[in-house]
Amino acid sequence: MEILLTREVVLNKTLCRTIGVLTFAVFMSLGAFVRIPLPFSPVPITLQTFFVLLCGACLGGNLGALSQLIYILVGISGLSVFTGTGSGLFYLLGPTGGYIIGFVLASLFIGRLIKYNQKRIFSVFILFSLADFILLTCGTLWLKTILGYPFTKSMLIGFLPFIPGDLLKISAASVIYSRLARRCKEIF
Repeated sequence: MEILLTREVVLNKTLCRTIGVLTFAVFMSLGAFVRIPLPFSPVPITLQTFFVLLCGACLGGNLGALSQLIYILVGISGLSVFTGTGSGLFYLLGPTGGYIIGFVLASLFIGRLIKYNQKRIFSVFILFSLADFILLTCGTLWLKTILGYPFTKSMLIGFLPFIPGDLLKISAASVIYSRLARRCKEIF
């Protein structure tokens, strides 16, 4: 019985990778529905950052970025997977468009560097924090561009309010990944 429990269930790595990529695209869609609007910002707090971090760490850079691109393509195609049940190409031109592009860059960043930092949870936390910084910077710069606000106001509505929640998501993702790291490495 013990041999059955430790044996690899899926032998085809390509199938595992495909399932992983599609699963994280679905998680991103579900994370968009966990939405806390902020009265002073056009951008809500969502659970998507959490899934971006795990996506890049578990799938690696290329597959993580592919998963994020699939999520974006599904949203562009018309399915309501973006925050606030948004969809379509023009949604990317709205206030959250920079963050959505940041999802791809953050996932790629984590996936490329996680192999050097997966031994200690503190290293993973720092890497996830840097990826979150990339994501928030993309979103803030996009807000500055489309709204025409000064950089300080863009920081006040697009960067700073998200730090406390993102630190919680980064902490949770770091703990979860530290427990899944070995298995993710075997599968993906």
